[in-house]
Amino acid sequence: MAVGARSGHDEPEKRADEAIGDDVTGDDVTDDERAHDDDGAAAGRSGRSPKKPRSFWKELPLLIGIALVLALLIKTFLVQAFSIPSESMMNTLQRGDRVLVDKLTPWFGSEPERGEVVVFHDPGGWLEGQETPEPNVVQKFLSFIGLMPSAEEKDLIKRVIAVGGDTVSCKEGGKVVLNGVALDETSYLYPGSVPCQDSFGPIKVPEGRIWVMGDNRQNSLDSRFHQQLPGGGTVANDQVVGRAVVIAWPVTRWATLPVPDIFDQPGLNKAAAAAPLGAASLAAALPLVLWRRKKRTAGHTAE
Repeated sequence: MAVGARSGHDEPEKRADEAIGDDVTGDDVTDDERAHDDDGAAAGRSGRSPKKPRSFWKELPLLIGIALVLALLIKTFLVQAFSIPSESMMNTLQRGDRVLVDKLTPWFGSEPERGEVVVFHDPGGWLEGQETPEPNVVQKFLSFIGLMPSAEEKDLIKRVIAVGGDTVSCKEGGKVVLNGVALDETSYLYPGSVPCQDSFGPIKVPEGRIWVMGDNRQNSLDSRFHQQLPGGGTVANDQVVGRAVVIAWPVTRWATLPVPDIFDQPGLNKAAAAAPLGAASLAAALPLVLWRRKKRTAGHTAE
């Protein structure tokens, strides 16, 4: 009975020792290899081979295509780079500067405001007779997708001085007068440049249009010199590409292009609003004047 009881306990202990020995001294197989074997077995059972990662060179054309599409969308709807070809906006902008133009806000109904530096399409005749660079095919393509400054020949860049409803004028050697307020433009005019070398105005800017001038007044063919053209030197708002917001290149000239403080004067808006108010008052008073005149005429006839 004692032997039987002993042998009944020895066999389970032996099996346990064998299991432990297999775990410790058996073949050296890692968990990763077991998982790989399991995956291979599973693939074999399903009849499919393991999926291989796609080659980098096969993905590269797709990545390039996505990048080009994104660049085109950004250039079309968000920002676009433009190169400064002349000295008409010195010292604010110098020849060769690259500026980034905000094209997003006009999509939401934003219109040009006084003091902004804007890029606009040639309204017609402004660039007539001027030489323009002829870009090659590669430059045209890169410009088209927005990876290079615009190669568009018919774009100009100036500062907005007056908007629709404003009245602007200047006497030779004097200051520009906007809605009856003389502007102190020394913060952005080219050193030594006078606000206007020839008199013009007063000019009432039509609604939906702007009056633009360069910061280098003695070297800028702006609104002053195109008054004989349709629009009287003004530019339609829908011809404006967008507002130049930053100088992006060269890095040594990186800077934003804010609106000068002089255009925030409250007097400018009050003066602009005075003209419509006066016209409205005149229109309201006209019937009363006619009625009194008619009454007086009737009185003289009766006599």
